[in-house]
Amino acid sequence: MTADVAVLGVGMHPWGKWGRSFVEYGTAAARAALADAGLDWPDVDSVVGADTVRGGYPGYVAGATFAKALGWQGARVASVYAACASGAQAIATARAQILAGLADVVLVVGADAAPKGFFRPAGGDRPDDPDWLRFRLLGATNPTYFGLYARRRIAVHGDTPEDFALVKVKNAALGALNPYARYRKRVTAEEVAASAVVADPLRLLDICATSDGGAALLLCSLDFARRHGAARPVRIRAVSTVTPRFPNTVLDLPDIATDSAVAVPAPDETFRASIARTAYEEAGIGPEDLSLAEVYDLSTALELQWYEDLGLCGEGEGAKLLREGATAPGGRIPVNTSGGLASFGEAVPAQAIAQVCEVTWQLREVAGDRQVAGARVGITANQGLFGHGSSVVAVR
Repeated sequence: MTADVAVLGVGMHPWGKWGRSFVEYGTAAARAALADAGLDWPDVDSVVGADTVRGGYPGYVAGATFAKALGWQGARVASVYAACASGAQAIATARAQILAGLADVVLVVGADAAPKGFFRPAGGDRPDDPDWLRFRLLGATNPTYFGLYARRRIAVHGDTPEDFALVKVKNAALGALNPYARYRKRVTAEEVAASAVVADPLRLLDICATSDGGAALLLCSLDFARRHGAARPVRIRAVSTVTPRFPNTVLDLPDIATDSAVAVPAPDETFRASIARTAYEEAGIGPEDLSLAEVYDLSTALELQWYEDLGLCGEGEGAKLLREGATAPGGRIPVNTSGGLASFGEAVPAQAIAQVCEVTWQLREVAGDRQVAGARVGITANQGLFGHGSSVVAVR
């Protein structure tokens, strides 16, 4: 277990397709976080930016880009990239600086301006890049992978397209209550079933979109929080950024052809399960202690997988947990109270930070109609391409 750091401020720019620079979204989120914390920009000792590979050179050095946009004031700066785990890596970097005594106040910010349609690899020929290979040699776009994973759950666990649709129905109802969500409309299971097939058995409403958006956090030491008058702030207790173990025997991206277990026994747990376990161990809690979870619902089927990977239920019991209402508002462990990526879409560097924003609002008990009664412990979970774990535990 490590010492906690405080979440003094949170801020977001609404998700959508706005047609503007990622810098605008990130600086808006940063200013909102500063206002929420009651701090001025010169109070910030360090800036950690989550990079966007679509922002050109400024996106590759996001920390300095945001520091410049806010106004050079001499702050320490860092930039990190870990695909969809970039936000969690940025939080981990900020926390390390605070716990090392290098900074009292750190701004963590991520933003993206995503392309239309589904993500594709960067340009150029890169035969040593597994992400390029899975697009060019296998035709395995992200929706193709989502469909394959859904088929695996159907074959192994008996899940049905109707189960997947219920995930969308739940998340859309919560997204309708979230002013930052891109899609704020409830849907029915019948509407999900009537939407176009994208990657059988998944339909258009089963798969998250690509979006523009931004999110930011002001993290600080507990001493600074107390001096600032925050006697009982939300605290980050754990950040898990683990990598997989050999062999990886479960279908995953970008390595569609998984490692063989012929010569080496498979690990006792999957990569995603190890992400959550590491966070639990560092935080000194278990799944039974959770009040809520924000998980990476790239598709409806993948949300069900996260239920199991987080230990909310046994293997193959995700759909049963959903049908029982346990992951819905008022249930035993509400999941994706923000509305999830189903309601937001992917703004890659921002999404892990946005998950912590939602957990913070819930633990502060200021989430309005989305509020989980008595929320005290929350976890986030996603993963980044090439084996970046991403999970944050926050408590109050």
